[in-house]
Amino acid sequence: MAVNLFYMGKGGVGKSTSAALNSLFLARRGLEVLIVSLDPAHNQSDIFANSLSDRPQEIAPHLRAIEVDQEYWIKQYLKDVHRQINRTYSYLTSFNLEKYFKVIKYSPGLEEYALLLAFQEITRKFSAMDFIIFDMAPTALSLKFFNLPSLSLIWINHLRALRQEIIKKREMITKIKLMHKVIETDKVLSRIQESIHEYTALKELFEDPTRTRINLVLNPDLLSFAESMRIVDGLKEIDIALSQVIINKTQCSSSCEHIKMALHDIPIIQAPLSQAPLIGLEALSRFLQENDEMMRQQPLKVF
Repeated sequence: MAVNLFYMGKGGVGKSTSAALNSLFLARRGLEVLIVSLDPAHNQSDIFANSLSDRPQEIAPHLRAIEVDQEYWIKQYLKDVHRQINRTYSYLTSFNLEKYFKVIKYSPGLEEYALLLAFQEITRKFSAMDFIIFDMAPTALSLKFFNLPSLSLIWINHLRALRQEIIKKREMITKIKLMHKVIETDKVLSRIQESIHEYTALKELFEDPTRTRINLVLNPDLLSFAESMRIVDGLKEIDIALSQVIINKTQCSSSCEHIKMALHDIPIIQAPLSQAPLIGLEALSRFLQENDEMMRQQPLKVF
């Protein structure tokens, strides 16, 4: 199974560039790498100076790239919900309730559900890769993305308990009226059980440090540090550990002691501020060559 490597951080800290650099670094060592942009800003096209899409495109030997179309996956999620409702409650069409399905597209949380759906499809389709690197969305959406399996399980387990109670009441009525128990498959309960299995697997995947590794990218300034600590706390609440901290754009005058003290139990590397724009393979390759020793400090156990 591929190792999923996520890059999170405040906007402007160099999260996308860090993800691009590491994807190229790993690919140049013969590892099969796919970099996926889950950030609606889609900076990877600019960084690689290449027009990317939702179809994998070869960027360099052993390296392919995808930019996820969030609107497409929102539509796919809505279609799936619509299909499940029609399959489970086929009788609703008799009551002309089809028009009320349209309200689902205004439901809160669609973005994170859509990204999770895209993540599932990509990890299934490209499971043979060595690494799948995800350039994540802004902080709030990324934390909701990682939190979604846990929150969904709480909600779905309550639904299961409610459905089981409904089934018991229905069987009691059946016994009174027909004097025997009717054995049947409950479509709603079956779908609930499927969802519990699905979200449990996702939760376990995110909590497994051998398959999910999260790199937090930040700058030495206090605003970046403050938002980064919110990310750390948010991930701790759902039992997801950071794999590495990248203090990006450091200079000789940069003070990083406050970061090292606060995150002393997490591997930290410092990436220097590039004097030239890191745009295009040539510029990225030059930076990697100049900072090879720094890149090898990553706790990936593949070098």
